[in-house]
Amino acid sequence: MKIIVCVKQVPDTKGGVKFNPDGTLDRGAMLTIMNPDDKAGLEAALRLKDQYGAEVTVLTMGLPKAEDVLREAMAMGADNGILVTDRVLGGADTWATSTTIAGAIRNIKDYDIIITGRQAIDGDTAQVGPQIAEHLGIPVISYAEGIEVDGDSVIVKRQYEDRHHMLKAKMPVLITALSELNDPRYMTPGGIFDAVDAEITTWGRADLVDVNDGDLGLKGSPTKIAKASDKVRKGAGEKVAPDSPDEAVEYIMDKLLTKHVI
Repeated sequence: MKIIVCVKQVPDTKGGVKFNPDGTLDRGAMLTIMNPDDKAGLEAALRLKDQYGAEVTVLTMGLPKAEDVLREAMAMGADNGILVTDRVLGGADTWATSTTIAGAIRNIKDYDIIITGRQAIDGDTAQVGPQIAEHLGIPVISYAEGIEVDGDSVIVKRQYEDRHHMLKAKMPVLITALSELNDPRYMTPGGIFDAVDAEITTWGRADLVDVNDGDLGLKGSPTKIAKASDKVRKGAGEKVAPDSPDEAVEYIMDKLLTKHVI
């Protein structure tokens, strides 16, 4: 069994974010982590590897520094890492991103399962995984909370609103994972040492199969960022503890009148 896990290096939003003049994220100026949903997807793949002896290839698209998340994944137990990086791919929206990743997967050729995170914390669109499946013409099961293999098929427990579904699909199939799917393992000391010296395959535009230049990067993005800005943090609100509902109404009305709201 061969599994491809798509991961993304995302800004650690706890450390704040910075923007370029064109409204895109300045990824080179921020602390980064592996996207949480993607890490859960990686752990799911590694558990299938433990159970069935699967080969796990981790794929990412990004700046050269995105190699860090590939080495982290390999330190956790992934077998191979592929970085897709090229200046012409910069500024991609979800459509151009999924086009790029699908082109890279076509180059890999042989796979049974593709796992992506549900969504990335720097965009929260949940679009890329299903779009990759559409480009490749394979079934997709989203919001996975459990994955089992049954012969040439997968059985996936899926969260849907306030219910759960059990879905079955023949491989090859793409699955999007929730961070609640599992608790990802830690990197091992031996894995870290091996990952430092591991060979990372680097691909560029020329390595993408069956894609057009006009569908890549900012040029190939149907959506553009009109404006981006840092959120202005407001001060702490005022807390009051009136003795009765009438007193609460009187207090609020007084405040609204004082501020000329009413």
